[in-house]
Amino acid sequence: EEFPDRMMATFSVVPSPKVSDTVVEPYNATLSVHQLVENSDETFCIDNEALYDICMRTLKLNNPSYGDLNHLVSAVMSGVTTCLRFPGQLNSDLRKLAVNMVPFPRLHFFMVGFAPLTSRGAHSFRAVTVPELTQQMFDPKN
Repeated sequence: EEFPDRMMATFSVVPSPKVSDTVVEPYNATLSVHQLVENSDETFCIDNEALYDICMRTLKLNNPSYGDLNHLVSAVMSGVTTCLRFPGQLNSDLRKLAVNMVPFPRLHFFMVGFAPLTSRGAHSFRAVTVPELTQQMFDPKN
């Protein structure tokens, strides 16, 4: 590794044939896995088809734009890196996350979940109870 004292975290969008007709997408994803295994310490995998499903089923967007999809990805990225940007009692870093979540160095691929889900530009907020938030977090649709 070029920087052995630094943690390398990546957020990778995994393609799906249902939402894209680009011929080379599966090849790019397959060929990039080796680089992610060797050069990344933590890889947060985001399913492209799941992004579209969340936009259509949960957020009720008939024709989601790239901005809508990017909003979901940015919310996840912001949530993962919050502990790096703001001080707190449970302040942590990427190294502590890896120590607790990665059983073997090559098994560092995470599936992300996020709750509560809001659409881009939503200005109305509602109170969410702890049981409801927990249910949303472990819901496979999120």
